[in-house]
Amino acid sequence: MKRTALLLIAIFFTICMSGQKSGLREHGDAVQLTVNGRPFLVLGGELGNSSAACPQDIEANFAKLKRMGLNTVLVPAYWDLLEPVEGQFDFSLTDKVLEEARRNDLKVIFLWFGAWKNSMSCYAPLWFKKDFEKYPRAYTREGKPLEIASAFSENVFKADSRAFRKWLEHIADADKEHGTVIMVQIENEIGMLEDARDHSRTADRHFRSQVPEALIGHLQSHKESLHPDMAEKWAANGSRTKGTWTEIFGDDIYTDEIFMAWHYAEYVERMARIARGIYDVPLYVNAAMNSRGRKPGEYPSAGPLAHLKDVWHAAAPSVDFLSPDLYDNGFKDWVAKYDLEDNPLFIPETKHMQNNGVRAFYVFGEHDAIGISPFAIEDGSDEQGTPFVEGYEKLREMMPLITEWQGRNAMWGLLFDQEDKERVIVDGDLTLTCRHNFTLPWDPRATDGSEWPEGGGVIIRLAEDEYVVAGNGIVVEFAKTSEKSHAEAAKALGEDGFAATGSDAENAAQKRWTGSRCGLGSVDEVNVLPDGSFEYVRRLNGDQDHQGRHVRISVGDYKVLHVKLYEYR
Repeated sequence: MKRTALLLIAIFFTICMSGQKSGLREHGDAVQLTVNGRPFLVLGGELGNSSAACPQDIEANFAKLKRMGLNTVLVPAYWDLLEPVEGQFDFSLTDKVLEEARRNDLKVIFLWFGAWKNSMSCYAPLWFKKDFEKYPRAYTREGKPLEIASAFSENVFKADSRAFRKWLEHIADADKEHGTVIMVQIENEIGMLEDARDHSRTADRHFRSQVPEALIGHLQSHKESLHPDMAEKWAANGSRTKGTWTEIFGDDIYTDEIFMAWHYAEYVERMARIARGIYDVPLYVNAAMNSRGRKPGEYPSAGPLAHLKDVWHAAAPSVDFLSPDLYDNGFKDWVAKYDLEDNPLFIPETKHMQNNGVRAFYVFGEHDAIGISPFAIEDGSDEQGTPFVEGYEKLREMMPLITEWQGRNAMWGLLFDQEDKERVIVDGDLTLTCRHNFTLPWDPRATDGSEWPEGGGVIIRLAEDEYVVAGNGIVVEFAKTSEKSHAEAAKALGEDGFAATGSDAENAAQKRWTGSRCGLGSVDEVNVLPDGSFEYVRRLNGDQDHQGRHVRISVGDYKVLHVKLYEYR
């Protein structure tokens, strides 16, 4: 009888959750997105803000995105068009998105443009905006009302969450047999502008209150893993465990930001709990960066930024991860801020460029990323053979291999430009010297003053003395540790292995050799099959591996190379 009851419960649960075809799982040290039970890398693109506002655009854009090689499209859901009249809902645009996604074999990540979009409440319906007494605004310190709905208003939350709930209920019904929607972003780039926090009377009252025990408890229990900025700020005020916001964190705009982050995150947590009960797919929030030396309020203060991760994790535990929108220079530094032990990396927005494929290789290989999504993707070219299309095509092919090796500490990402052109990787008894392909002088663009396009890729150790090198515009040399002592002799030889002129070169070359060396046994260009195995394309030898000196992939040419090494004395 008990077994029958448990079976009935399991069947009921399966029926109720039949639409949930995506989730998150741990895989080694990585967190992976799964779709239909299989690991999935988001090779995405986000539509421009107004590019899903009419059926004709949706139809035209989705067909193009399929030709561009995407497997996922990030699509805004607009509150003002969803509920143009209070209490009356129109889901026709959502239905059109689902229809065209399925027609073009695309998954969808919906972006809820509700109470806030890029800080502002510009996507709230007009009936909401006009009734500012019922739906109050945030205020600056000087008392200036902003086009930013107050996070402290229960009426704001009720209106926003009611529409969010109705929309998700519709998706749960419309998508239950398909699982087209694989993630949901709650709001968009939340944050205060013009001031670090809301200075309305309600907000001021909260600011004078005690810091919530939940935040203090989180700081105490995660003391060893706090963001350095948070750890320093808390410690600077005595690491107190009870007090007001200024007593715990000090009296400055950075305390204002921490306070505001808590209340934004609390708001989002309530939205996330609604989502969990209706359509339980992974949930995330995105952040506009605190870059270019700006202070809170000069950038969207209190958003889900890396230095505020502890506040957001404490207040919004139902949100799966915090994600960066990356448009500034220093791409490698920014992504490292969000690849944390308690926060997997997903990039929902980044500047759309032809080298996005190179950057995607890097974040998947180096940071075990869940996905990447250039913004205003529909403005890009769908011409076959262009770097973006070719890069995404090769990544789709590589997905079984990359997902197999994520989280296993045997995979590295490479990303080079004219300034950052070399990386040395020590892997056991091997040293891999990786460089931009233009460090070799053979392409005229390397030395004629041309700006070097970014080069990058991924290296995977399949077994001892067996590697995959994939990407575009990279060169990799393999050497035994014992060869390091003979580095000067190697420098004395030119690119073709001929000795340089002069006695110094002769003396360096005559230093007695000790130890073993690493050689290239074979370098094969391959295709990766759906089960992760290799299909031989051609052997690369002679000039193509520089007579056994290195493995290289030319700029503008995406390839997968299967490398076998050997040792000799």
